[in-house]
Amino acid sequence: MRKVSDKLQPWLENFNQQIAILIENGFKPTATNAREGLANLTKGLVTDIPEIAWVGDDLVINDEYDVPVRIYHPAPEKALPVIVYLHGGGHMAGSVTVYDPICRKLANATQHIVVSVDYRLAPECRFPAGLNDAYTVVKNIWSTLDNRKVNYQQQLAVVGDSGGGALVASVSAKAQFDNQVKIDKQVMIYPSLDYTMQSRSIEQNAEGYLLQKGKIGWYFDNYFNAGDDRRKASPLQGEFTDGLPATLVFTAEFCPLRDEGTSYIEKLNKTGVTTKLIHFPDMIHTFMNMEDLVKSECESVYRSITEFLK
Repeated sequence: MRKVSDKLQPWLENFNQQIAILIENGFKPTATNAREGLANLTKGLVTDIPEIAWVGDDLVINDEYDVPVRIYHPAPEKALPVIVYLHGGGHMAGSVTVYDPICRKLANATQHIVVSVDYRLAPECRFPAGLNDAYTVVKNIWSTLDNRKVNYQQQLAVVGDSGGGALVASVSAKAQFDNQVKIDKQVMIYPSLDYTMQSRSIEQNAEGYLLQKGKIGWYFDNYFNAGDDRRKASPLQGEFTDGLPATLVFTAEFCPLRDEGTSYIEKLNKTGVTTKLIHFPDMIHTFMNMEDLVKSECESVYRSITEFLK
C-alpha cells in the first residue's frame, strides 16, 4: 500500500489546508510568490548550515551573459574533483542563496568542489536562457577555476534537482556531441525530464503532494515561448548515446515526476552507460529542501552521491 512517510504527513496536511484557504481567498501564482515559497520552505526546514573551508563568488564570462556562480571548496589545500550544481525551482524559482546550505552539505559530504550556478530564471528570461547559462558554466569551468587559482582535479560531475535536473540532462545531452566538454558523471534528484507532461505519475500524483500537476504546467507556460517545441526540448525525448555520462537518478513515489526519472534510466540502459536508480517509496518532491523533517533520507542522498562519484 502506498503511504507518505509519517514524518511528512502532518506537514503535508497543514500545507494542503493552507493552500485551500489561499485559493478560496483568490490566490494568484506569480514569479514572486513562487520564489518566496521555495526560499521560505528551504530556510525553515534546512536549518543545519555547516561551515566550509572556503567559499567564493565569481562570474563565468560569456558573450551572451556573464553567469554568477558560488564556489565551495571543502579543502582548499587539496586538488579535488568538481561538481557543477544546478538548483531546482521549475526554471522560475531557486537561487545560489536558497541552495547555499544544500551545496555546503554536498561539498563536505562528497569532498568535491561545488560550483553553484545562478542561471537566469523565467519568465524574465525564457527558454533557452537558463540552459545556455548552465552550459556556459560547464564549458568554461576549468578556465574559471584557473583564473580564481582554485586547486582542482579535472574531473567533472553535474548535479541538480527538479528543474535543475532537467538542466543537468539537457547539458549532458548537448555535451555528448561536443568534443570540448567532458562530463564524467551526472546526478539528478527527482528530475523534470518531459516538458510534454505525458507520464503516468503526473496523473497519479497530480494533487496533494506539494508539487501539483497544475503548478508544473504553469511553470512550463512561463518558461517556454509560444512557438517553442516542448517535446524537442525534453531530455527524455532526445538522443541517447554511449557518449552520455554515468548516471545516478533519485525518484520519490509521491512525486509527479517519478516516472520520468525511471523512463530516463530505462532509455539510458539501452546504450550501455552505467546507471543507478534509487527510489524513495514514501517521499514527496522537494524533500531535500525539507531536511529537518526527513534527516535520514537526506543524509542517504548525500551518502549515495558520494559513493557514486567515487
